[in-house]
Amino acid sequence: MEESKPFTIELSRTKKSGEFSCPKCGATISPNDSSNKAYTVLEPIMKKDQLEKIVIQCNRCKSQIQLTGLAFQEKSD
Repeated sequence: MEESKPFTIELSRTKKSGEFSCPKCGATISPNDSSNKAYTVLEPIMKKDQLEKIVIQCNRCKSQIQLTGLAFQEKSD
């Protein structure tokens, strides 16, 4: 069975809050959700000493999603 490629979400194109919908099932994924009910962080990916992207998994449909554009988010805070 072939593993599907992860979806990619560019955080600079999401709502200012960082909230977005899962591209496969539409579940709301928010960085403010500390319950871990909507998603699970699978892997932070570093490049030198900066966070380049984060791979998460939607807990509803089990899709993997790569979050990119993190440098933009850090600078806008």
